[in-house]
Amino acid sequence: MFPENFILYSIQILLVVVMIAMIIVVIRSYLLHRQPIFKRFGLGMLIGFITDFGDTLGIGSFATTTAAFRMTHYIDDDRKLPGTLNAVHAIPVMFQALFFITAVKVELTTLLPMTTAAVIGAYVGTHVTKKWHAPTVQRVTAVALLIAVIIMVVRMITTPGSNNSMGVHGLHGWWLILGIVFNFGIGVLMTMGLGNYAPELIFFSLMGVNPAVAFPVMMLDAALIMPTTALNVIKMDRVSWRGFAGVAIGGVLGVIVATKFFTSMNVDLLNKLIVIVALWTIFGLVRDSMKKNV
Repeated sequence: MFPENFILYSIQILLVVVMIAMIIVVIRSYLLHRQPIFKRFGLGMLIGFITDFGDTLGIGSFATTTAAFRMTHYIDDDRKLPGTLNAVHAIPVMFQALFFITAVKVELTTLLPMTTAAVIGAYVGTHVTKKWHAPTVQRVTAVALLIAVIIMVVRMITTPGSNNSMGVHGLHGWWLILGIVFNFGIGVLMTMGLGNYAPELIFFSLMGVNPAVAFPVMMLDAALIMPTTALNVIKMDRVSWRGFAGVAIGGVLGVIVATKFFTSMNVDLLNKLIVIVALWTIFGLVRDSMKKNV
């Protein structure tokens, strides 16, 4: 028990250190390069609060943020959209992980290898996508959103894993190897605009693990994938800084408020609304990518 608690507390310390590093990077960009992180601050706070509120409830934030950014013209270059999604939500998601990492028991032999694979995938993904042109990014983002919508609809219809035993706390043998490979792929796909929550919940459910047990894994994955991606895309100048502070601060507030509703709120209506908004956003992304070639 002592070594397990020690490792979990060490992970929490790591998250705090990475969070501080992210804050320093943002402040440095503001002071040295005069990035407009406070522009449209109020709108940014609203977007961050709503999207990370839903994220904490397991809905995910990438689909909702993509829709919000495009409806409000928050980003003027779609090539920076995937990088911005990861960077702007990195700090709120690390807050989530701090809340949930010790809330539900999950075996470290599952948590650590799968998270490591996801982080490596994120590092690889940022280098795969760095030279993509705007139409490519728009189409890949549209496909990622469509995959997310399909997964969300499947979850709403079938509620996979809800009857799985809470006594299963991890994966073993070949299932763990499959989980590691799966999470590497998720790490890559997150750099392209696909959130990890819904896919990982489906995966764990199919493996016989209750979705509640999956929360610490998927949140720690996101909490380390996002800053890994963020630090890379910032170096590559693939982040839109406009309103960055507003979204991040609003996101942290959304996480804090959502933890109060985590076990009592019915998110079915929110999921349906997000599906409709995401489908409209997919249409807009595909339409704009076609315009580029006209």
